[in-house]
Amino acid sequence: MTNIENEYRGLLSQILNTGLHKEDRTGTGTRSIFGRTIRHQMALGFPLLTGKKISFNAARTELLWILQGRTDLKYLEDNGVKYWRPDYERSGRTDETLGPVYGKQWRDFNGVDQLQNLVYSINTNPDSRRLMVSAWAPHEMNEMVLPPCHYAFQVYINNGIMDLMWQQRSADVFLGLPYDIAMYGLLLEMLAKGAGLEPGQLIGQLGDCHLYNNHLDQAEVYLDRSKRPLPFLHLDKGIDLEMSNVRIPKANEIKLINYNPYPAIKAELSVGK
Repeated sequence: MTNIENEYRGLLSQILNTGLHKEDRTGTGTRSIFGRTIRHQMALGFPLLTGKKISFNAARTELLWILQGRTDLKYLEDNGVKYWRPDYERSGRTDETLGPVYGKQWRDFNGVDQLQNLVYSINTNPDSRRLMVSAWAPHEMNEMVLPPCHYAFQVYINNGIMDLMWQQRSADVFLGLPYDIAMYGLLLEMLAKGAGLEPGQLIGQLGDCHLYNNHLDQAEVYLDRSKRPLPFLHLDKGIDLEMSNVRIPKANEIKLINYNPYPAIKAELSVGK
């Protein structure tokens, strides 16, 4: 069975050993490869990497923010997530929002609540090949602080098992990707719980996979550390419909169990100019 820790380490090694230099919008420079797939079997544990400490609170907060259709900085920062502030300040926006980013598109894409439609279809037509949500909205892109990095996901259901695959155009492999993996792992768990299904395989389809040039040494440190067992997740409730409204779990209904990572590895966030 495929374990995310092995997949992530393999991706780091590929970039370090075969990646080519590529400039980027931040001016930092990257080592980059293109077009990779990572997989994880949820039965092996929750995909929160252990080679360095990852903030489960940050992944949980950002996903709940998206699921609620929010785009404001206040919810994030009130819950300890502050890494969006530099991009907001660079953008020139003054409304304390990030523009029509993920939450807007998931819950109001030209008036369509994609999440509500997804949950309804999971319950009424689980064999559908249209169990998808997209955040890629070209008509609103210039209003966003950043275009979506993870821009769509699809759910697949068979024999009582739910798999989830997300698509990502750009993966900051050392800093950002571990949180994307955790967010979509949590989304899979919550959707499956709400539908009475078992979470199966989590799949990431990644476009530009890169390590910033100031993260190369940190990636080597990560690879020098041995693997540790993954944690597990307990959910009181999942995502479901209540009187045609989407019911989103609260933070205190989502509990991480037995997370024992190595210490965090400090790495600088690259922000566009």
